Amino acid sequence: MDKDFLATLVIDYFVAFGVIIGGTIVGGIGAYLIGKPPLSIMYDLSSSLKIWALVAAIGGTFDAISSLERGIFEGTHSDIFKTLMMIFAALSGAHSGSVIIQWITQEGSG
Repeated sequence: MDKDFLATLVIDYFVAFGVIIGGTIVGGIGAYLIGKPPLSIMYDLSSSLKIWALVAAIGGTFDAISSLERGIFEGTHSDIFKTLMMIFAALSGAHSGSVIIQWITQEGSG
């Protein structure tokens, strides 16, 4: 694995993490402003924003799909591996952010 690809994986992780953390905190502020329970809304947002965090982290789905297609039909297995690793890094970041929000809101315990 080259240094640039490793840097891409780290960035993908933290972009997805930031989308979850930032989106839920700002959504919680919005919930407070309209009189809804902010912690409950934040908990719900932490799980519903996961797919958007993934899309934001990998830079849109078309690049990932075309890379997978190229890997499958042209036999470039490194493209498949790199794309799957990017998706895994983004999913890990989104899940980490979601777990932290669930821990803060205490909605998942009990």
